Amino acid sequence: MANVTSEVQEALKNIDFEKNSYELTFETSMGDINLEFYPEIAPGHCGNMIALAKVGYYDNLTFHRIVPGFVIQGGCPDGTGMGGPGYTIDAEFNDKPHLPGVLSMARTNDPNSAGSQFFLCLEKVPYLDNQYTVFGATKDDESLAVVKAIGAVKTGAQDRPLEDVVIKKATVSEKAK
Repeated sequence: MANVTSEVQEALKNIDFEKNSYELTFETSMGDINLEFYPEIAPGHCGNMIALAKVGYYDNLTFHRIVPGFVIQGGCPDGTGMGGPGYTIDAEFNDKPHLPGVLSMARTNDPNSAGSQFFLCLEKVPYLDNQYTVFGATKDDESLAVVKAIGAVKTGAQDRPLEDVVIKKATVSEKAK
């Protein structure tokens, strides 16, 4: 996938956390995941994911890494866990715990290397706290059930699912406060 820096920067101009609240729906091959954001603790990460979704970045990507009892990970344009949007964002560590359904940003060993890859926790994972940026969570029990169902798919080498679990479309909803 091409570098989407300019498209994301343009989309970010229309995101205003003071005036609006945002939600994101991942329509997946296993059901919908509705996410709420925490812009009060991680505005950069929230804005980044919303902007990526608005430019269609997540459409047709897979959950390339599934670790039962731990996380499901997506957002890699190559499906390998090595790709990104062509830029990185700085960490916004906070005191929100990594609980089931929590949305957090994947990164390399460099804390400021996040881009487009994210993960959703399947269980409580306290050793990730203050090491990865929490910036949202599943909005409802139905969404958490879809996350847990994805977390139960059979995997092979490198925690890759044996059958693709696809994010068919990512849709942002915006409501005035």
